Amino acid sequence: MNPILKIIFLFYFSIAFSQEKTIESKVDALIKQMTLEEKVGQLNQYTGDNTATGPLTINNNKQEEIKAGKIGSMLNVLGAKYTRQYQELAMQSRLKIPLLFGLDVIHGYKTTFPIPLAEAASWDLAAIQQGSRIAATEASASGIHWTFAPMVDISRDPRWGRVMEGAGEDTYLGSKIAYARVKGFQGNKLGDLSSVMACVKHFAAYGLAVGGREYNSVDLSDRMLWETYLPPFKAALDAGAATFMNSFNDINGIPATANKYIQRDILKGKWGFKGFVVSDWGSIGEMIAHGYSKDLKEAAQMAIMAGNDMDMESNAYRNNLERLVKENKVPIAIVNDAVKRILTKKFELGLFDNPFKYCSEELQNKELNNPEHTRIARDMAKKSIVLLKNEKNILPLSKETKTIAFIGPMVKPKRINHGFWAVDLKEIDSTYIVSQWEGLENKLDKTTKLLYAKGCGVQDISKAGFQEAIDIANQADVVILSIGERFNMSGEAQSRSNIHLPGVQEDLIKELQKTGKPIVILINAGRPLIFNWTADNMPTIVYTWWLGSEAGNAIADVLFGDYNPSGKLPMSFPRDEGQIPIYYNHFSTGRPSVNEDKIYKSAYIDLPNTPKFPFGFGLSYTTFQYSDLKLSKLKMKKDEIIEASVTITNTGKFAGEEVVQLYLHDLFGSVVRPIIELKDFQKIKLEVGESKTIKFVIDNKKLSFYNSKLDFESEIGDFEIMIGSSSADIRLKNNFELIK
Repeated sequence: MNPILKIIFLFYFSIAFSQEKTIESKVDALIKQMTLEEKVGQLNQYTGDNTATGPLTINNNKQEEIKAGKIGSMLNVLGAKYTRQYQELAMQSRLKIPLLFGLDVIHGYKTTFPIPLAEAASWDLAAIQQGSRIAATEASASGIHWTFAPMVDISRDPRWGRVMEGAGEDTYLGSKIAYARVKGFQGNKLGDLSSVMACVKHFAAYGLAVGGREYNSVDLSDRMLWETYLPPFKAALDAGAATFMNSFNDINGIPATANKYIQRDILKGKWGFKGFVVSDWGSIGEMIAHGYSKDLKEAAQMAIMAGNDMDMESNAYRNNLERLVKENKVPIAIVNDAVKRILTKKFELGLFDNPFKYCSEELQNKELNNPEHTRIARDMAKKSIVLLKNEKNILPLSKETKTIAFIGPMVKPKRINHGFWAVDLKEIDSTYIVSQWEGLENKLDKTTKLLYAKGCGVQDISKAGFQEAIDIANQADVVILSIGERFNMSGEAQSRSNIHLPGVQEDLIKELQKTGKPIVILINAGRPLIFNWTADNMPTIVYTWWLGSEAGNAIADVLFGDYNPSGKLPMSFPRDEGQIPIYYNHFSTGRPSVNEDKIYKSAYIDLPNTPKFPFGFGLSYTTFQYSDLKLSKLKMKKDEIIEASVTITNTGKFAGEEVVQLYLHDLFGSVVRPIIELKDFQKIKLEVGESKTIKFVIDNKKLSFYNSKLDFESEIGDFEIMIGSSSADIRLKNNFELIK
């Protein structure tokens, strides 16, 4: 290292180390002053009075308990004015320990970004990080210190409503997005005025809930846990995540909230996590219903001993922990450790220096009305849209189209565009949300006539509105039909056994098809839906997910060619629920079905094995040619690398972006390996006729996996490299060998 750089590095390292030691000494000194009752108070979290995101516990003495130092944190208190009021109560306590304020800031605060699954479809890590950065900026200006995000659960089951909250089915992509989101939320460092603490959830394996049913059990091997479900959590920790939240599910029979293996052995032990762990809403108390704890006292003991530091809304610690310590059932050292972790974060946030640091209504008003946030949200929404079909090149539409019929239940409502987990700011009206109708109005001038008909409701069985829709369609040059599931049909506690298009919406599509008019289908949803007839018979389909405050403008940008869609699916879309769980990186089995051979093969006799739309898939208005795959060598040792280069050329008529995806296949292993695994990707923009040569680096880590002993290592042998536009559209292949 350059001597000058070394001196600079050591200087800043010494400052950081000194600050860390200073906070540690302050925390230790404060803990010595605290009574046991005050220590337990720091581990207790209550919801505010206005909003609940779980079964509510009633406490009419909340304000007095804050003044007595019996509450360490609150959630669902919105706005600088109200967080200041509660913080003023905390300043009346004996030791004046400030409160932490937490909130589910999942995909934006006031400025709402696309749901996380939609953002994952952008494959744009910088944009995702920027979205989280803006969410943190608005939330912190509104008195929030802590967001209960990101959710990094890998899920291969679209019946589970919470797939909308994550990054999809793939561990590699999910890990990259987890890292980006944490960096976005926390910014440069905790304590900056625009930083909020991230809370990585749900630890662990919640996305594997049996049957895709919310709050259900999880049963998996340790190898699957380590290889598929833990890496995004580790990536978030590596990004500096301040807190973790455990999950509602049991893992192999032990509720996550009381699971010592994942919380103490892995997270706080092997990974060295220094932050704190919070329960999910009421999950300590729910161990009674699990049949794991006989009462709330035993549940409190099990949770704290397993490594759960803060109790969200169970009242388990508040009512039992002091007694458990006095009965020598919980060592005081365990309590002190949990308190120390929480107080450390309060010091790092600067709350002891200024408890009202994040309570400025002036700053709140400024940040919630920042026009730059709106621009960035629109950009993120455009990037999240996935073009599934454009067979007749109906898109992009001409802005000179004389008459457009905009039909469907999603056209004019505003609030639905936020999707699930949007922050409910009751004091702010919805005028800033751009409906899909308004988006088209904003895009087109007065020479284009816009016609509207609802057609049907989302779940209605009535077809009474069909005729009006048909009449409107017959007057138009082109029809845009906006359909899907209700915004709150996906999210927490929104599992569905049937994920087909609800109601009579597909019947409406069939009737409108008979008009012979060009039809563009927009599908709004928080999960992969099943729409086989539409997929087989309609030539133009755009998957718009739930895109947030700027949904209408972003959709119009894509429909009229001001933005060329570049989204790629982060989850496989099934043909039928019978295929679920469905994911691209499966094992071969001993009897793989090749070319849909079903005779004594691992196959369905009534359905192809393949998804309707595969992982990584998404079209563009232009076309891309892949050529000249070159490897820097065909043999590599474990301490070496291989550089893979490939040339991408825009061969179409529009400038566009392409997500170039690199997959590997370990041909033979001591445990069977997936037939294909995403190991890298790059998103590039190319002008018409432009070519770019991009490079990927293959190192030993990309070749490693967890073996039967849970050692993460590579094995010598042959590998196949595949580069393509999706997991099912591999354009170029080659082989190389890992040698001793």
